[in-house]
Amino acid sequence: MNTPALRAVIADDQALVRTGFGMILAADGIEVTAEAADGAEAVDAVRRTRPDVVLMDIRMPRMDGIEATRRILGSGLDGSEGTRVIILTTYDLDHYVYAALTAGASGFLLKDVTPEHLVAAVRLVRSGDALLAPTITRRLIERFAHRQESPRVRVHPDLSGLTPRELEVLRLLATGLSNAELADRLCLSPTTVKTHVGRILSKLDLRDRVQAVVLAYESGLISPQGPLGAG
Repeated sequence: MNTPALRAVIADDQALVRTGFGMILAADGIEVTAEAADGAEAVDAVRRTRPDVVLMDIRMPRMDGIEATRRILGSGLDGSEGTRVIILTTYDLDHYVYAALTAGASGFLLKDVTPEHLVAAVRLVRSGDALLAPTITRRLIERFAHRQESPRVRVHPDLSGLTPRELEVLRLLATGLSNAELADRLCLSPTTVKTHVGRILSKLDLRDRVQAVVLAYESGLISPQGPLGAG
């Protein structure tokens, strides 16, 4: 049985960016179902074409990418089931990025991304993973996440259903470690780590690893300086 072609929507107010990204994706067999020049068009495109992935610019007229992401992922939009959003930004510390991640985006890319990285990112996100490298994770959190001033932080009650091992995995995951790195750090097999991550996402009703990272910081399980109790 052939795997269905990956389908994508490109939302950016610059026609040249849309055209260039569209050519790169099409050359790798990824179907571009629609292009959008603003957030409102992006929301409509998702409703009409039911893509797997949306490449979403942040700064667009009429409706920005954050609001579009929120409407696509957070409001039960028809056709958005299973859709993932990758944020496009010109600067790697765009102050809107953290807001976009909390709205449900699965990661972000700089607009000067190489063709190979663009294609790999779209395929990675479609598979259910997330784009959040360790260095970018820490820089984003340090600049934008709510800082807890007290050393005694009350852990979000939603975390009470996790086992001690799952809490440990979540703490390390929140620093941006990949499954392979988690496996090495915890002396576990990659399959076991994948199972732990899957259970964490399921128990906390999270879309992907990005939402797990955001929750870990906002709940106080981890601080910008490192996991609580990490010494």
